[in-house]
Amino acid sequence: MNLLIVGTGALATLFAARLSQAGHHITMLGTWKHGLDALRENGARLIDSDGKEHRYNVHAVDDPRECAGAKYALVLVKAWQTERAAGQLTHCLADDGLAVTLQNGLGNDETLAQSLGLGRVALGVTTTGATLLGPGLARAGGEGTISIQRDQALGPLVEALKSAGFNVQLVEDARSLIWGKLVINAAINPVTALLRVPNGKLLERPSARELMGRLALEAAQVASAENISLPFDDPVEAAEEVARKTATNRSSMLQDVLRNAPTEIDAICGAVVRNAQKHEMDAPVNRVCWALVKALTD
Repeated sequence: MNLLIVGTGALATLFAARLSQAGHHITMLGTWKHGLDALRENGARLIDSDGKEHRYNVHAVDDPRECAGAKYALVLVKAWQTERAAGQLTHCLADDGLAVTLQNGLGNDETLAQSLGLGRVALGVTTTGATLLGPGLARAGGEGTISIQRDQALGPLVEALKSAGFNVQLVEDARSLIWGKLVINAAINPVTALLRVPNGKLLERPSARELMGRLALEAAQVASAENISLPFDDPVEAAEEVARKTATNRSSMLQDVLRNAPTEIDAICGAVVRNAQKHEMDAPVNRVCWALVKALTD
């Protein structure tokens, strides 16, 4: 298949490499000059569990007109880049094409739909992780699951992802999973970014563990107000289990802070606070973490 990946970061590089390895023709659309230069010169590079580097051919472009007529686009940019990505896709997504968002945070599908139309956007979520080691170079952070809202038109894309070894499931209610991931991201990401520690360290520090739990509970309470049925019964236990399973991982927010790059805090803790306000609720712990993380990179 000819597949378009919007983004040149960690997950975009991981997806591009694995899909290219499976024999698909991959175009990557981005704006990061160093990333695009590296992808053009060396392809998408992955470091395996043995520390070996593998390279896979991709076509990297910064002009959406070079990928006009795209049938399927995987949107893998940061949440704060979604509006820009939506604008690019208006120039390259086919009239009957589908943009599938697998991004963190809330509101990405709505932002895409404002430019593309509801019928051209599919909602998904992934627990697959990756670390960007340099321009065009990523290391997988553990095998996860790709969950996409059921849509008959997505059949060929689902088969392509499966051919690349991804664990894909079609679900009736992707929004439940989006909120589930939001609760866990709100609990883990800001605390790791503020303390500058890997995920597992949060379980070793009593005050950090308590803070993580309070963030998770607040986000879950807002989800309940939104009539969202979360994919787990205990939000604190769910967040701690993820921190345990990804103990050595650096969260994406920590990676952004270490690179002095913008974070997705607005779409995570900020989204919790904004949705709480809709129901005349307060989310003070998320509000404080939202402000503190923004202060790191403002």
